[in-house]
Amino acid sequence: MGASGWSYFVAYQPDLDAALDALRDKIFAEGQYWWARGETPNSASDYPHRPATMKELFNDEWVQESGTHSILDVYRVLDEGERPEFGTVEPVSAAEALRHTGTERLTREHLAAIEGLAEQRWFGRCTVLHDAEGKPEEIYFWGFSGD
Repeated sequence: MGASGWSYFVAYQPDLDAALDALRDKIFAEGQYWWARGETPNSASDYPHRPATMKELFNDEWVQESGTHSILDVYRVLDEGERPEFGTVEPVSAAEALRHTGTERLTREHLAAIEGLAEQRWFGRCTVLHDAEGKPEEIYFWGFSGD
């Protein structure tokens, strides 16, 4: 099937890891990920008897091999200075933002300039997006996962 790109916008909150956890819970509850037992993968929302917990989902051998092609495939936002590892989300640094957009305060208008920062499968990126007055407004999560 190959990897799938995914992206999500959530309301701003200062704790990026808490924002990731809430987003993962929402996507899981809504069934907005790929899943099918021994069938061509489809949206899990198409299956009324899909896994009831994330533990059950990730105990599925197919999911272990192929992932969910969604934010569920990453589990933690890295702290500044941590090295990215499988299944983690790396925030865009101030230096990266400045280098790619000319500013440290990113907005939705800057997304095209930073999309390429998510270049490896099974890793995600995130950034805080600001409104016209420079106030934090949203968090943008994006990446690639699945096989």
